[in-house]
Amino acid sequence: MTNLPAPIERVLYSEEQVSARIQEVAAEISAKYAGRDLKLIAVLKGSVFFLTALARAISIPVKIDFLAISSFSGRTQGVTPGMVRIAKDLDDAIQDEDILLIEDIVDTGFTTRYLLQTLAGRGPRSLGICTLLDRTSRRIVQVPVDFRCFEIGDRFVVGCGLDYQQLYRNLGCIAVLDPAALELDKP
Repeated sequence: MTNLPAPIERVLYSEEQVSARIQEVAAEISAKYAGRDLKLIAVLKGSVFFLTALARAISIPVKIDFLAISSFSGRTQGVTPGMVRIAKDLDDAIQDEDILLIEDIVDTGFTTRYLLQTLAGRGPRSLGICTLLDRTSRRIVQVPVDFRCFEIGDRFVVGCGLDYQQLYRNLGCIAVLDPAALELDKP
């Protein structure tokens, strides 16, 4: 991609690299879950682009469901900072199903741990995690990531579903946002 929007500093992974890596991970998933019914659960909104590409590349039949979360970084009417809640729950039960939680990025691990605990309490046969990006350098809570496309450092990235103020999700590449653009938003 040659004409990147102004706040983009550089491409970290090209559209071709992202596509190739998703194909590789999809093959691993297809092999691991061969002969089993697999349900992919995507966390809205960020993982939708990744889920779509991944599901198309998986060679076994899959079911799909979605959930959305809200997290609170500051104090909001008695809500604890860092608290996560489910804003949109699954449409169907997952008891006795093989579940793969699809994330756009696993960062500190807090949200992923919350989702794993919540889903595990619903009695799935198995529960795994697949993420487009794994930022282990910021991990506070260790979570078992079964499948990852890329491990990244501590940079603010956009594209393939990841956004900055709801923009840039539609980039086919994964790009680093110019730190100066982030500074413009600080009070």
